Formats: sequence, C-alpha cells, structure tokens
Amino acid sequence: MTVVLTGTTLALEDVVRVAREGERVELDAGALERMRSSRDLVEAALGRGEQVYGFSTGVGMRKLFAIEEDQARFNRLLVRGHLVAQGPTARDDVVRATLLKLANMLARGMSGARAVLAERLVDALNEGVTPPVRTLGSVGQADLGANADLAHGILDGFELAAGEALVLVDNNAFSTALASLAVADCETLLDGLEVAGALDLEAFAANLSLVDPAIADARPYPGLATAISRLGALLEGSSLWNERPRNLQDPLTFRTLPHVLAATRDALDYTKGVVAVELNAHQGNPVVSPAAGRVVPAGNFDVVPLAAALDFLRIALAPALTSAGERALKLLQSSLTGLPEGLAARAHLAEPALSELGAAVQGIVAEARLLAQPVSFELASTTQHEGIEDRTTMAPLAARRLAEMVDLGARVAAIELVIAAQAIDLRGRPVLGAGTGRAYALVRERVPFTGAGEALPPDLEPVADLVRSGGLG
Repeated sequence: MTVVLTGTTLALEDVVRVAREGERVELDAGALERMRSSRDLVEAALGRGEQVYGFSTGVGMRKLFAIEEDQARFNRLLVRGHLVAQGPTARDDVVRATLLKLANMLARGMSGARAVLAERLVDALNEGVTPPVRTLGSVGQADLGANADLAHGILDGFELAAGEALVLVDNNAFSTALASLAVADCETLLDGLEVAGALDLEAFAANLSLVDPAIADARPYPGLATAISRLGALLEGSSLWNERPRNLQDPLTFRTLPHVLAATRDALDYTKGVVAVELNAHQGNPVVSPAAGRVVPAGNFDVVPLAAALDFLRIALAPALTSAGERALKLLQSSLTGLPEGLAARAHLAEPALSELGAAVQGIVAEARLLAQPVSFELASTTQHEGIEDRTTMAPLAARRLAEMVDLGARVAAIELVIAAQAIDLRGRPVLGAGTGRAYALVRERVPFTGAGEALPPDLEPVADLVRSGGLG
C-alpha cells in the first residue's frame, strides 16, 4: 500500500511503514499543484525585487546582504556551510523518516520550493537512498547540521533554485522523524509493560481488586479506564479470581499499577497529538502563502511544543519503569512473596539463583530515570549570530533521550518478565489468565526455569527483543 503525501494527512503509522518496512511513497496531484502555486508566488516576489529571506538575501546575521553571486553557487555554499553536525550517524529508519517528513512539508505547498524538489526526495525514498546523517550539534531551532547532511547526500548534482537550500536545511524534519519513531516505540513498550505488570500480579499472587472498573469510574482519566480494562482482559480466567487474596493491600507498585500505566498512557496520547501536528506542519522561515498572496517571515522552526511534549512523556515514563523495577525486586524477596529467597528452585539454597537480576534492574532503571530530565528550557547561548538566535528547544536531544529511555525500558521489562515467570513456576504454575498465560509461554520459549545448581542464562536479549517487537500484546 503506497503512502500518498498530501502535506496534511501523514500519520505516525505511515512514518513507521515507510521508515521501517520500505513502503513506497508518491505525491498527491493536489500537492503538486499547491507547490507550483507557491513557487509562482515566490518568483513573482523576486521579479518585483522584493527582499525574501534566504531567497534573495543571505541568512542569519547576513540577512541584510543581497545574494550577488549566482543562485546555484549560493545554494551549494549554504548547504556545505551547514555541514557542521558531529558524532555518530543516525539509523537508516531515522534517515528515511526524515526524508518523508521533509517531502510532506514541501507537499503542503507553503515552503516556496518547486515540485521537482519534492519529487527528488520521494525518488530517494523509493530508491532506498539513505545518506549518512550525523546526530549531534543541533539546538532544535531547525536541525541545520543534520538536514545539511541529508541534503548533501541526496542532491548529487541536482541544481537548486532560489531559496531551496534554505528550505532543505531550515526545518525540524530530523527532530520530528526521530521523535515519531521514538514515540511509536514508546507505545509498544507501554503495551509490553502492561503485560509484564499483569504477569507480576500472577507471580505475586496479588489482590486483583486493583482492576475493578469502579476505580476508573471514580477517577475519570481516559488512561486509567484503558489500563484497568486491558489488565482485566490479560488476567481473564486467572485462578487468582477464585482465591482469597494473600494481602488486603499489596505494595504500592502492585496496587497502583493501573494508575501509573494510565499516567504514561495519557502523556503518550498527548505527545502523539503533538507529533501528528508536526508531521503535517510547515517548519521554517518564511511561510509562502498562496491563499494570502504573500510571503511571511516566520519562526515556524521553533518546535518547543514537540520538545516539551517529549520531556513530558519521558517524565511520565520514569515512574512506570521505576515501578516495574520495584515489583521485580519485591518478587525476589521471600518475606513478601512466601517463595524461596531470590526465587531459588527450593528453600535454603546458598546459590544466587535470580538474586543478582535485582542489581541489574536497579542499575538500568536508574539510568533510564536520569534521561527524564527536561531539556526544552535549555538556553545554549545568547550570542549565536550576533544575538539573533537567542533561544533553543533542544528537540533532537529530547527525542534522542526518549529513544534511549525506551530501549532501556525494554530491558527492564525483560528482567521483570523473567523474574515473574520464575515465581509463577515456584507457585506450581497455577492457572494463568488469557494474556498472562500467553506471555508466560513466550518468555519460557526464550528463557528456561532456573533449577537448583543452574545459572540464569546470561543473555536476556531475546526477551527484550520480544518486548521491542510488540509480540507480547
């Protein structure tokens, strides 16, 4: 199924399909016409001798200087002059998502670029061109260095018209692409954390009153109703429903499992809404508006809504990972579970069994939690370009930290699942719920029970990959 770019209808699911599954892309006929109208407006303004930022003038501190050399040479120098990114290169899926976002922005018809430039970007996508794009050095007021890497890698002798070099570098396509994929992965992780949390309840022989729908009726957050419903479905058929609870009230990380997941779910939904806007937004300067008949200077490269939303999501994800880690630790404690210490195969064994997974999950959760520190209020400098560029969003960092946090979260969930499966075995493998039973089986396909005299398999990556793939839920 081909993804058709209209400039206004690109969805997060489309980004994932194109970036990771190689879905083909084409430009909508209406988008081609809008780009032609937008370019005609620019050409008319230039023909009248009007000053148009980046089209007839320099950029940044050189905005008062007219372009005296030929446009092709200026465009080449503008792209090359922004090849300042540093560090490791982005994954291929991030590069493809960046190309897609950029092509869709041109398709909106408010950048003043020619339709043929958008077609060049689409051709690069369909031909599998993924130039190296470095990840460090952007402050988020347009991803200048990363975008210049992208432009330099796909132009290959293609001659740009007036202003098109600025269009290619002065946008937040890289931040938006990185954020889109990180948010999609965060949703998959959250689904996995729900399953792992439900398996924890089985492993702890927890009091299932925590999934009573009356709780959500009394506190009407959308995410709380969703979490309680999903946890209830995962536990459907569990023998715990027919047993007297071990505890009137379990530790908070068990008892408030739906509340913590709900907070993350609601933050995720908000962030997805911001991403949806940015995927179909003009991000740059100036705005070329055929409907208004004018070229308007604008600061649309300021994506603080995206950076702040990513900060919010990381903050909301941190308690979910902290809670997952705490539940895993409690399942290792005999005084709380009634099972052998460290979930050894039988009581009074001197061997470590699963005990040391506690230290591992603590370390990973701590590292993930440190990534939740907000970055969107950062002020890098007030002196860049003679004081003109005096604030930043740090959107690329906000997105990169979410991606890193989600990756760590998959490892937290993997440890949590392995510990829960061991506890379930030690309880005599009671009847599990429809969803928890499936999750237990998937974990056991990858990691066996750790018996007496046996060591835990050192590599839990197969379980982490299961979480990342979305195969749990």
